[in-house]
Amino acid sequence: MEGVKTKKKLSPERREELLSALKARFEKNMNRHEGVEWAKVKAKLEANTEKLWSLSEMERTGGEPDVVGHDKKTGEYFFYDCSAESPKGRRSLCYDREALESRKEHKPENNAIDMGAAMGIELLTEQEYRELQKLGNFDTKTSSWVKTPAGIRKLGGALFCDRRYDNVFVYHNGAESYYAARGFRGSLRF
Repeated sequence: MEGVKTKKKLSPERREELLSALKARFEKNMNRHEGVEWAKVKAKLEANTEKLWSLSEMERTGGEPDVVGHDKKTGEYFFYDCSAESPKGRRSLCYDREALESRKEHKPENNAIDMGAAMGIELLTEQEYRELQKLGNFDTKTSSWVKTPAGIRKLGGALFCDRRYDNVFVYHNGAESYYAARGFRGSLRF
């Protein structure tokens, strides 16, 4: 187990590079987090190396994570992937392991649920996806898997969302399907 913890630490150089990128994005997009101070976010990030590692993974895979909320009661900050389109490094994935294993041929390399778990993040829910879309126009050319209710998944389906015609749409597909233009957006709270 010790090796796993060590693996989830960033080098000092990568840590500073990531904090710099997060700060620049934070300052460029103040409409996403009105009333939130970067100094407080940075202090919380510096105190939590595992969450910083997860943000690094979000960044590495093209998610462009940014602060989108703050819970004043718990002190938690919410980061979502804010890339204009579904993160490039997380596309061509079926929904979950069960779906991946059910494919007889032409299997994708991975699935959204396992990849998110390995990164230490959660898939956005439909509600979170809709909240994100209030902050800008996302997924106008791509789509993103969202956390699917158990009843739908039990019947073999999974949900994904996108933005077309200036509206947010929720669709369904077989969980085993995957497309070059469909990935997933993640959230991280701490």
